[in-house]
Amino acid sequence: MKYMNLTRWLAHFRNNQRDRVEPDWNAPTKLSADQIAALVPSLAQFELGDGGGPCYLTAWNRERFLSQPHARELVDLWFKEEAEHSRLLGDAVRKFKGKRVESHWSFSVFCGVRKWLGVGFELRALILTEIVSNVYYQMMLKHGGEKDETIAQMCRLVIRDETGHIAFHKDRMARSGNRFGIVWAGIFNLMGLAAGTMLWINHGKAIRALGGKNSEFYQEIWHGMDVFISTLRKRRNEYRNAPEQQNTLIKLRQL
Repeated sequence: MKYMNLTRWLAHFRNNQRDRVEPDWNAPTKLSADQIAALVPSLAQFELGDGGGPCYLTAWNRERFLSQPHARELVDLWFKEEAEHSRLLGDAVRKFKGKRVESHWSFSVFCGVRKWLGVGFELRALILTEIVSNVYYQMMLKHGGEKDETIAQMCRLVIRDETGHIAFHKDRMARSGNRFGIVWAGIFNLMGLAAGTMLWINHGKAIRALGGKNSEFYQEIWHGMDVFISTLRKRRNEYRNAPEQQNTLIKLRQL
């Protein structure tokens, strides 16, 4: 197993908290009443999922991961950003005079599965959630950003964070020593398509109201997973032959 660069990732998460321009919540909107009516429930569900619920690792054996050196510190910073997404989404819901969502069946199922199937499954599920959520925000930015500057500003902030989260987990996994072969990739893709389908069931109406299409969503999901797997394998091969700098590096098990 190779080592993660602790200094790099702590600096990334800390620096990412700086220079965050608050969206202009009072900016006028060109979204139609029907578009707003479709969008607000989606934003409210994401507010619940990103931080309105248990915004942390919930698996029954999560200490297997958190007990590793500096793992808890990194996870705290990661979920701090997720909680910030929840705040932004809540402000967007209030901008459009929507109502908060206190619970949702899909979120309850997701939390239950994460809790009982263990931290290894939970980490993989959360990585896939980051990938498919990034597609959701990218499509919202593409199709709704020109009509509403607040939505555009919010999406850019969240995409900036999600891109960093995906890179963090890619680095963690690439240094694990795993091979990420055909079987692993097949399972990963199936889980990703399942996660994407669940997201689309709950949020597709909102993106379609803005002008997005089913085919576009699934193409972007597949592309996101393909890029993740190919760059993960490339990074793994680079790290396998790279010299270690032990003073700033830590091991995190791939569970």
